[in-house]
Amino acid sequence: MAHSALVGTADGRTPRLGRPVGASHPLPAVGGVVLLLPDGEVASGRRASLRTHLAALPLGRRLAAAGREEGLVAHVVRYRGRGWNGSDGQLAADATWAVSEAVRRYGDVPVCLAGHGMGARAALRAAGHTAVDCVLALAPWLPEDDVAAEPEPVRQLVGRRVLVVHGTNDARTDPELSYRLAERAKKSNRDTCRFEVHSDGHALRQYGAEVRALACDFVLGSLFSRPYARPLADAMAAPPPLGLRMPLAAGFGGS
Repeated sequence: MAHSALVGTADGRTPRLGRPVGASHPLPAVGGVVLLLPDGEVASGRRASLRTHLAALPLGRRLAAAGREEGLVAHVVRYRGRGWNGSDGQLAADATWAVSEAVRRYGDVPVCLAGHGMGARAALRAAGHTAVDCVLALAPWLPEDDVAAEPEPVRQLVGRRVLVVHGTNDARTDPELSYRLAERAKKSNRDTCRFEVHSDGHALRQYGAEVRALACDFVLGSLFSRPYARPLADAMAAPPPLGLRMPLAAGFGGS
């Protein structure tokens, strides 16, 4: 079983997994793990935000309930701090630590990284860990294209199933940048798709129910081979740009 090397800050802060979200006690046999990575900030030395941690809980509870039969466990990762902090990539390092810690706790089970905003960037970056099966990137924060800098990597996504979801009215993270990243990823990894949530913003609140339903469909289908809903299956199969600009229909996942 793998052991997770602990990472820390100068003042002794370390990342944590904490208790499983919405799980019954005692835990059933664990069949898979989803690690929720909250939003963060471009640069900050402050402690991790309680507000963004709490914002990740509804999706965690929904996933844990939907995957109970297969033994899905959800954890919200508690970062050392809230900043990405340039080349340190602190949130991505914490995400990688969290995957290793999940393997240490639960053994050889498939892991999904599910992040929002800066946490989505961390999820995409940490996808190279051998235990990661799939990545859910909600409104990912990505740097502007810069000819002087290396482009955001996508090589680590090969062999993983990847779903990007972005609101078209996101004023904080540019939807066009997530499209470009998905387009590059799709060239080497056909199991990549992207949904657009028409008129929704960064928090994806307006169509929150539909986004959570899509997330559940993707995570359970990817980790446990449940059949994908038709729109998700079509998006995975479609060539660019169709499968990367798939509209999320109002009422998705409703009875």
